[in-house]
Amino acid sequence: MENGQMGLMLLGMSIFFGAHSVRIFAAPWRERQLAKLGPIAWKGAYSLVSLLGLLLMVWGYGETRGEAELWSPPQAMRHIAILLTLPAFVLVVAAYLPRNHLRTALGHPMLAGVKLWALAHLLANGRAGDIVLFGAFLLWSVVAFAAARRRDRTAGRPKAEGSFKGDALALTVGLVAWAAFAMVGHMRLIGVAPLG
Repeated sequence: MENGQMGLMLLGMSIFFGAHSVRIFAAPWRERQLAKLGPIAWKGAYSLVSLLGLLLMVWGYGETRGEAELWSPPQAMRHIAILLTLPAFVLVVAAYLPRNHLRTALGHPMLAGVKLWALAHLLANGRAGDIVLFGAFLLWSVVAFAAARRRDRTAGRPKAEGSFKGDALALTVGLVAWAAFAMVGHMRLIGVAPLG
């Protein structure tokens, strides 16, 4: 693999994870910028920086797709990865839907979903680009989840109430989204059909 390929991905990762880690490692600076710029301008700048990082990261990762595997995961790992992405989708959906027990129990189900998603992709892929990218996502999501839970405890934030209706909605939407992405979206966007 050429250094430029990994370098582009690493640059994108640095920008993306840097933006998403400000609240973890530079909370006072973030609060000052929020007060100075206002929430709309701050969110706009944050979104633009994050989008730039994401585009560079995806572009760089795509350039690494032709590299040789450092290890070849057994077929069973690929099946396990497919299964792990199912609850990952449900968790991410639950983060955006009100009144479900996943939000009540976890507080930040999206970060928990990212952890499962990253772990699944580490199990199923053995190239250097895969290990660097998904390993970074796994590490970041573990740190971000712990930091978010600590902020909740410090702020004394009450847990949101859950309902079985909210659980059913999160599960249904998550299953549909997972099936659609596994059957169609993953192949169109990534070029790999996880379900064959």
